[in-house]
Amino acid sequence: MKKIITLLTIVALSSFSLIAQNSDTKKADKHFNRYEFVAAAEDYAKLVENGKGSPYVYSQLAESYYNVFNTQEAERWYAKALEGNQKPELLFKYSQMLKANGKYEESNAQMAKFASMRPSDDRAIAFNKNPDYLPKILEKGKKFNIQNLDSNTEYSDFGGVLQDSKLYFTSARNTSRRTYGWNEEPFLDIYQSTKNTDGSYQDPTLVENKINTKYHEGLVSFNPDGSIMVFSRESYFEKEFEKDSITDYKISQLHLFTASKSGDEWGNVQGFEINTNTYSVKNPSVSADGKTLYFSSNMPGGFGLYDIYKAEIKADGTLGEPKNLGQKVNTQGQEMFPFISSNNTLYFSSNGHLGLGNLDVFYTKEIDGKMAPIRNVGVPVNSSADDFAFNIDEETEEGFVSSNRDGGKGSDDIYALKKLQPLCDVLVTGTVTDINTGNPIEAAEVALYDDQGNKVVSKMTNAQGVAEFIVECDQETELEVIMDGYESKKVTVSGSQEEEQNVSIMLDPIEAILSAEAVNLQPIYFDYDKSNVTAQAAFELDKLVQIMTKYPEMVISATSHTDSRGSNSYNEKLSDRRAKTTVQYVISKGIDSTRISGMGKGENEPKVNCGANCTEEEHQLNRRSEFIIVSGGPQTQP
Repeated sequence: MKKIITLLTIVALSSFSLIAQNSDTKKADKHFNRYEFVAAAEDYAKLVENGKGSPYVYSQLAESYYNVFNTQEAERWYAKALEGNQKPELLFKYSQMLKANGKYEESNAQMAKFASMRPSDDRAIAFNKNPDYLPKILEKGKKFNIQNLDSNTEYSDFGGVLQDSKLYFTSARNTSRRTYGWNEEPFLDIYQSTKNTDGSYQDPTLVENKINTKYHEGLVSFNPDGSIMVFSRESYFEKEFEKDSITDYKISQLHLFTASKSGDEWGNVQGFEINTNTYSVKNPSVSADGKTLYFSSNMPGGFGLYDIYKAEIKADGTLGEPKNLGQKVNTQGQEMFPFISSNNTLYFSSNGHLGLGNLDVFYTKEIDGKMAPIRNVGVPVNSSADDFAFNIDEETEEGFVSSNRDGGKGSDDIYALKKLQPLCDVLVTGTVTDINTGNPIEAAEVALYDDQGNKVVSKMTNAQGVAEFIVECDQETELEVIMDGYESKKVTVSGSQEEEQNVSIMLDPIEAILSAEAVNLQPIYFDYDKSNVTAQAAFELDKLVQIMTKYPEMVISATSHTDSRGSNSYNEKLSDRRAKTTVQYVISKGIDSTRISGMGKGENEPKVNCGANCTEEEHQLNRRSEFIIVSGGPQTQP
């Protein structure tokens, strides 16, 4: 999709000084400087064939192929150019092309070189922090289904947006237009296609009435009621451009416009005041409340080639001061195609964050004025190619993404998508160790419980004492750890937006629950007026079973107590039932009935002597079971 990046952006086109140009390269350089990359590649290739290759020619040839996303040829010529000149930005692009061609190990090797040369570059920092990022992205699993739209053509089609049962998108299919030298395809226009009740789409038609011109038109977005369209257009139409001081070539920018809907027609096209002939503003996305416009721009003061900005949409339709979304979102590469969803999740494409291809789709969310971690959407939305112009209806969980991946119909295709499972997740890594030695505990059972107390999954720790779980963002969970010879433990894991949460769980040897006279469990609580063993009680009683199994001569007397509500006689009967239930649970786990007995104490021995003024918490403390060692404690074992 390299043509789309720069049809709708202007990039730094060469990594070498113009001093390397000469009379031999004049013709090719002219094509290159006019963004006619197909012709430029042909001319540079002829120079190589005629024995006039040089690091400059090789790099220009690589850049030409890079800009039309001919990844195989770009890889080849970047490799050749780097033989004589290890320029950091060339290394980065070479790494991107290797990755686009599925050569992940070689790509990482080049990224490592790039990172060593530019250690302070945020792309290098991200790579050094997480060099094994590719398996982590791939192992996240499939979050979406995607399907190539029937309406795609052999030309570039991208940027699907559904509004009022019409799909709006950008396409180069209009063969009545003159072709663009960048990729020899017609200039881009905005199309619309009505969605049928069966989910199919009618034949696309041009959006007429002053929207499309003989120059490029780009992505669209709409205000909440669909009465205002925001779209991008090449600035030649407004006769705004800059002239290159060396080549005298006219360089256009991309501008943002609004159009108003009247009936079925669009008109009253107005440009925003932020449009200028010195930089581009493009890729509009209007927030669900219609109060904020997100866009991409290479305006001065950014962090990279293109950054994502937001600006207030005022009541009169004008824009407030653009605000850069900051260095957490924006890198020294390119961040483009923002889409702000109805739940304020920001999706965007980037070649600066760690991804599977050149452009990958990422997402984040602003929480309390700060951006959450940037996450890769993963496969199949992302591929080894360019993936961009993502949008989704958070209610129907359906949307679109555009890509130039293999297997498509044209140079860029639109894919319909459907979310299969929650997108935002957290890797919870539980590490289980011995509290005394610090050594990892292998083969411990670690169970994950959701916030309703339901057991989700159980895993065994590996040789490093580690068990890993994927949980949904912002969901509180609990880890329960059980290991023979150790006291079982539960740990609450708070909900988070962080990509990873590391939880350290240190286990005490089972003897830690023993004293000279009792087995000291956490209190065995019962619900009010109930005698059944709860899940919390079972967790504690299993510790008693484990210690009694380890010490086969141990005999236990279990006492059960109630709170002070109800009559004394009723409470004595209730506590007796609880004592017997406790004993029966232990016997059900294989302990001989002669080794444990139970007695109800009623309300006669409260743990908290609060009389008639007990709080609910104090009542619960008084509803308990206790375990006295009658005989056969550790000190009496042979």
